[in-house]
Amino acid sequence: MLMLSITEAFAPSTSISISSMNHQSQRYKQTAPALNLKDDDMSEEEREIAIDKALKAMTSFSNKYINNTNTKYCSDLSIPAVVIKGLAEHKVTLGAPLCPCRYYEDKEKEAKDGFWNCP
Repeated sequence: MLMLSITEAFAPSTSISISSMNHQSQRYKQTAPALNLKDDDMSEEEREIAIDKALKAMTSFSNKYINNTNTKYCSDLSIPAVVIKGLAEHKVTLGAPLCPCRYYEDKEKEAKDGFWNCP
């Protein structure tokens, strides 16, 4: 069974790097409507620590999920890596792992509703 580790998921050999994803999320933060984000009061260092912790939690969750459901990751590991990274960022910014694969008019409302949150 294919399992992801944070090192494998975000290795330089993948087509997407953490630094480029962080840059993209910072750019989104600047252009998105004003949100009451959970990480607004965090320093950059605190945010990085929180993201790292959330990445570990979401990677663990994802690995347990594929074991429990007898499913597999996409063979292109950059795809689950981006999804896991998105879940981790939403967990830090919104307080819940809102699915990053969808567009939301109001992310905060969707995160509170919980329908699109990963358990």
